[in-house]
Amino acid sequence: MFLLVPRVGEVGALMLEAPLILGASWIASGWSGDRFAVPSAAAPRLAMGSIAFGLLIVAETVIPMMLFGRSWTDLLDLYRSVPGITGLAAQVLFGLLPFVQGLLENRGRQNRTDAFP
Repeated sequence: MFLLVPRVGEVGALMLEAPLILGASWIASGWSGDRFAVPSAAAPRLAMGSIAFGLLIVAETVIPMMLFGRSWTDLLDLYRSVPGITGLAAQVLFGLLPFVQGLLENRGRQNRTDAFP
C-alpha cells in the first residue's frame, strides 16, 4: 500500500488493496471453516466472523499504539476520514465472509438435493 499511496492516493490504494485482501481472506475463511468443522448454519458462522473481526480490530488498535505511539483519540480520528471509513467497511466485510460462505454452502446443498429427489 505504501508504494501505491503516492501514485493513486489513500482511497485509491485502499480500493486496489481491499479486493486482494478480501480474496485472500475468503480462501483463509473457507480453509478455517473446513479445518475446524464449523457448521454452515448462521450462528456458528456469525460467531466465527465475529471472533475474526474482533481479533482484527484488537490488532489494528494495539499494534499502532505499541509500535508508533498512537493514542486512542488518534486511532478514532482515523475513522472520521474517507480512507478510515473505507477500511472499516472492508473489515466488516471480512467479518461477514464466514457467514456468506455458510449461506452459499447451504444453497449449494439445497440445490443438489432438489435436483435429485
